[in-house]
Amino acid sequence: MLIKPKKLQPGDRVATLSPSWGGAGEPALRWRYEQGVERLEKVFGLEVVSMPNSLKGGEYLYNNPQARSEDLMEAFLDKSIKGIIANIGGEDSIRLLPFINFDVIRENPKIFMGYSDVTVSHLFCHKAGITSFYGPAILTDFAENVEMHPYTIEMINRTLFSNEIIGEIQPANEWTSERLEWIEGNKNRQRTMVKNTGYEVLQGSGAVQGHLIGGCIEVLEFAKGTELWPEEKYWENSILFFETSEEKPEPKFIKYWLRNYAVQGILQKANGIVFGKPQDEKYYDEYKEEIQKVMKEYDLENLPILYNLNFGHTEPKFILPYGVEAEIDCEKGTFKILESGVE
Repeated sequence: MLIKPKKLQPGDRVATLSPSWGGAGEPALRWRYEQGVERLEKVFGLEVVSMPNSLKGGEYLYNNPQARSEDLMEAFLDKSIKGIIANIGGEDSIRLLPFINFDVIRENPKIFMGYSDVTVSHLFCHKAGITSFYGPAILTDFAENVEMHPYTIEMINRTLFSNEIIGEIQPANEWTSERLEWIEGNKNRQRTMVKNTGYEVLQGSGAVQGHLIGGCIEVLEFAKGTELWPEEKYWENSILFFETSEEKPEPKFIKYWLRNYAVQGILQKANGIVFGKPQDEKYYDEYKEEIQKVMKEYDLENLPILYNLNFGHTEPKFILPYGVEAEIDCEKGTFKILESGVE
């Protein structure tokens, strides 16, 4: 069992930090960071503190993974800070591992949220034994042009500000992965939304339940074979969640990675899998084919799999709390989170 952090309340202090790419501190992107902070303040009533190294820019933070880890440790140690949100992902937060004190995280449970390369920081939290939250980041969702999406706002309120059962996660009515340059000239230009087709049951029958574990499938590759990789017991009776990044990996890589999970016995231990919407819906059908191919290879054609969920590299998005019980219902095509994510 993972320890759940306390829920957020308006007036709470939250920290923003850059565990991966340092773009939030680049002069050309500073307006974007400030827009995200303003939303935390105005939409959610939070007080925002930037961790000391988090805005020192891409080059400095790339060259100083220890500075990034110091921000993370300090944010957990600071009793006045009730939540921590990553500015954005990247590709190298695995370099923080030598500098992480897992006792600090374990003894100071608090909300930690982000996605993509922040998967590695979620594994820090998981190893320390606390629930963290695979969800929105400052530069993307909070700083969305014009305004935050109502779906994302609702999911943040339901997941982080309430200790009620989170319940059924409805598909978003619309989605976008449109790439608009992060320049101030685009600040008032809304991205083009596309009608969402909802969830797809790829295989399986009935309803299954299990605790949530997963992340960005490419980033999880960085952690395999390290002390961060969850022990065997954590995969038992789990619902795995996987999603792909903006790099849009070729379908064959999905096949290779899933085969590795099968060889490790992880797919056989899981009760079900949910897959996020691929960015731009590129390889939408091809990914499905590779997933089903691997399931067939390992006699896992009855494993319940739900596809095209609104988390990860798509907007708007919902939040997945690690270690919390969830349910896939193949008959109804629904996904539910059966507990609260916070105390």
